[in-house]
Amino acid sequence: MAKRRRGRHEANVELTPLIDVVFLLLIFFMVSTTFIRETQLQINLPESSGELQEVEPGTIEIVIDRGGDYAVNDRLLVNSEKTTLVRALREVMDPEASSTLVVITADASAQHQSVVRAMDAAGTVGLTRVSITTQQPEETSE
Repeated sequence: MAKRRRGRHEANVELTPLIDVVFLLLIFFMVSTTFIRETQLQINLPESSGELQEVEPGTIEIVIDRGGDYAVNDRLLVNSEKTTLVRALREVMDPEASSTLVVITADASAQHQSVVRAMDAAGTVGLTRVSITTQQPEETSE
């Protein structure tokens, strides 16, 4: 009995479905990625004489501009209500760290109420170590 040889069939890789899948993944990741808009609040610090202190790692920074807007660790908050500030502090604080330092950096012309609200929100979430930043007075040369 004679054996018939089967014809060789070359294996082809279809690239069209692969390109479609990669394109859909690219679109998915572009749409689902949150675009972080870095915001910097322009502040003018009050002046004080004192010695410089080193900032500890894991410190939470609250920045208050002259209009009373808050930023927690360089993330601008949507409003200046205490509940929003408390929620933002709970997100960034480490629950295992017992004594996290909170540094409040407020504009010199910010309302006193904004600074008090920031201190009150820090106390609400259990943060008791609070520091307020100032700038060194400029020396005038005569």
